[in-house]
Amino acid sequence: MIHKSSEIDKKAKISKNVKIGPFCYVGPGVELSENVELISNVHIEGNTSIGNGTRIFPFASIGTQPQDLKFKGEKNSLIIGENNLIREYVTINPGTQGGGSKTVIGNNCLFMISSHIAHDCKIGNSVIIANNVPLGGHVTIEDSVVIGGNSAVQQFTRIGRLAMIGGMTGVLKDVVPFGLSIGNRNYLQGLNLIGLRRQKYDNRKIMGLDKAFKDIFASKNLHENLDKINGEYKDNELVSEVIKFIEKDKKRPICSPLS
Repeated sequence: MIHKSSEIDKKAKISKNVKIGPFCYVGPGVELSENVELISNVHIEGNTSIGNGTRIFPFASIGTQPQDLKFKGEKNSLIIGENNLIREYVTINPGTQGGGSKTVIGNNCLFMISSHIAHDCKIGNSVIIANNVPLGGHVTIEDSVVIGGNSAVQQFTRIGRLAMIGGMTGVLKDVVPFGLSIGNRNYLQGLNLIGLRRQKYDNRKIMGLDKAFKDIFASKNLHENLDKINGEYKDNELVSEVIKFIEKDKKRPICSPLS
């Protein structure tokens, strides 16, 4: 069902059961999968594909040119997965040549009002980004991350799986999986214990992670601390995930506790 006031380019690929409300624009390179719904006043352009069941609310702007002065019109794309909720005034940009030319969003995410996903971001599944949160370019957000309202994430930052960012946090440093990060310039307050329990992880694994957390952040030299651990937690997959995250990019600063 397409409202007569909406403009849909003839080259756009519109699957069956797509609902397009009044005053929407869908450009020539856009592909809307089955059961996508554009409530009203939604603008979508560029090489943008949107997965099954995603709903987009009024005044969202999807696939418009990256906000990067280095962008010179090169070919790029935006891929949005299935069953996402994209609320009012959300903006999502495609990639640039410097970041692989592609912005990718997973499934079952919620982007609340006025959040912004910049060029070349990689967003996992079941991510919740609250109101007025901008993500800078090249940001990586792993699965099941929650970012509180009015926070801001600096370009190239990584946030690990099941991490939680408190509201009004300035995220300049990478946040390890399962971390709880807050602050004007983010620091690590502890572990997202509530999130871990909701995921039904064994309590012994969580307790082991809590102990390892203290060992990993015992001093500012994280890599030296990891050497001291020397396989002590090899049977705990939660600890292994944190260690792999830290070792994956040794150039990036890692968010640590204040003490």
